[in-house]
This record gives sequence, C-alpha cells and structure tokens, in this order.
Amino acid sequence: MASKTGDLTAVVSLMDDDVLFMVPGKAPFGKEAFVASSKEMKNVRIDGTSDIQEIKVLDDWAWMRSHLKVTITHPNGTTSMRSGYTLTILRKQRGGNWVIARDANMLTESKE
Repeated sequence: MASKTGDLTAVVSLMDDDVLFMVPGKAPFGKEAFVASSKEMKNVRIDGTSDIQEIKVLDDWAWMRSHLKVTITHPNGTTSMRSGYTLTILRKQRGGNWVIARDANMLTESKE
C-alpha cells in the first residue's frame, strides 16, 4: 500500500540498512540509490499485484519467491506495464519487524 500511495518513508522503513536490490541491466544498489530514484519518480503513480508463490522462514531469516505485475502511470497519462519474478530475502529485526535484506527483481516490459 505504501508504494501505491507514494509513502516513501513507509517503503524505506521496510528495508534493512544494508539492503541490496538487483535488477536487470544495473549494478546492485542500496537504500540511498533507491530513495534517489524514487524521488525522481515523485509524480508517477504505481499500482500492482504480488502473487507470493513460495515462502520459507528459517529463524530470523526468510526468503520469498513471487510474481509481480506493475502498472506505471506517468504524469502525462501514458502507462507502461512490467511483470516478472522476484526473489526476496528478509531479515527479522530485534523488535520483531521483518525487513528486506536483498531483492532480485526480474521485471520486464509486458503487455498484460
């Protein structure tokens, strides 16, 4: 919901301090680069669905395999769609909250 409403503070709170994102065509990047990129997309509306296909919890770590479908609406009204699989590694923090430690995102342009 935080991504959909543009609540960057809430989105960032779901990330470990040393989070790494891996996406096609880019070197892995962390929280600072994620925030900078998100701020550049301030007037872009993002909507999507996540279909968790597999999840495994091992003590304070978990991994999740899911399929995402994302629609991006640009300020000029044009839309683009992306879909694909992700593999996310989560870590449980001291207070019991789960945060993203690593995320491999294989979304590509789609016509769905």
